[in-house]
Amino acid sequence: MVGVLTDYEVQALLLSLKVAAYAIFWLIPLGVFIAWVLAKKEFIGKNFLDSVIHLPLVLPPVVIGYLLLITMGRQGLIGKWIYEHLDIVFSFNWKGAVLACVVVALPLMVRSIRLSLEGVDHKLEQAAATLGASPLKVFVTITLPLIIPGIITGTMLSFARSLGEFGATISFVSNIPGETQTIPLAMYSFIETPGSETAAMRLCVISIVIALASMMLSEWMSRQTRQRLRG
Repeated sequence: MVGVLTDYEVQALLLSLKVAAYAIFWLIPLGVFIAWVLAKKEFIGKNFLDSVIHLPLVLPPVVIGYLLLITMGRQGLIGKWIYEHLDIVFSFNWKGAVLACVVVALPLMVRSIRLSLEGVDHKLEQAAATLGASPLKVFVTITLPLIIPGIITGTMLSFARSLGEFGATISFVSNIPGETQTIPLAMYSFIETPGSETAAMRLCVISIVIALASMMLSEWMSRQTRQRLRG
């Protein structure tokens, strides 16, 4: 497949994989922590936090991109401080594309892991705590292995969602070839360019193949993990 792609298309493909990979790197620890808080803790504002985390599922992606721009942009409420003190710029940069993917995919990661956490037998955790295990040790040795299927599912869903992210990305970091132009943005450019329908179709097929492969791999890995846990 790569042999029939132009350098322009390969560049968009590699950038998409890079952005999705970096997004997953941040999503896994964030997802595990937030899901654990929502599943195990009771506190004032829990329902509000739950709603905020899942808000990207119902908000138009362009709205998410605009909110990121005014908060995390170079002159944004938070982005300005980050730029001045850490010299990190998110807007019109591939790092901003990663941030956009993290925001839109976080609900999928959190929901998958939270469902696994809520399915863990609390008696196992209580028994380990009774035997003197610290909360951290209980989580690492008992809880974490049992929620691996949820982490795998959340990871694959988030990876596929990151590859397909368009609205928030183009609103926040624009459509810059070689810098922020992922597969969806490259397809958009091809669709807007007369005579580029074939190139758009190639990227469309690649997107479908990657998404299907991610879903199938997620199902296979989750099944294998559950079998090992039962064994």
